[in-house]
Amino acid sequence: MAPTIFLTGEAKSPNNNPITSQWGLFFIGLIVDTETHAIEAADCTATLPLTVEFVRELLVGRSLLDDNALVESITDRYHGSSQKALATAVRNAAAKYRDVLAGPAA
Repeated sequence: MAPTIFLTGEAKSPNNNPITSQWGLFFIGLIVDTETHAIEAADCTATLPLTVEFVRELLVGRSLLDDNALVESITDRYHGSSQKALATAVRNAAAKYRDVLAGPAA
């Protein structure tokens, strides 16, 4: 089994979004294979199960290192009110992942 890690990404969602009133921020959680950089599992703080399912479809199986392509896919296919928050959370998670790969600062 390939080594995996869990990480999160977060972003501010619109004030009128139920996510904001329920959780305060939009969060994604990702399990990533550190050898292939592929996202193996994803979850998010969406209010509808269908949204979570769609976000998984957008992310699972794709490289977290290719966050530009992930954000492009989100922009092209996800038209929910938290689109910008989802894209920002993915970029946030990708930045954290790059930090993990770089290791501790010397």
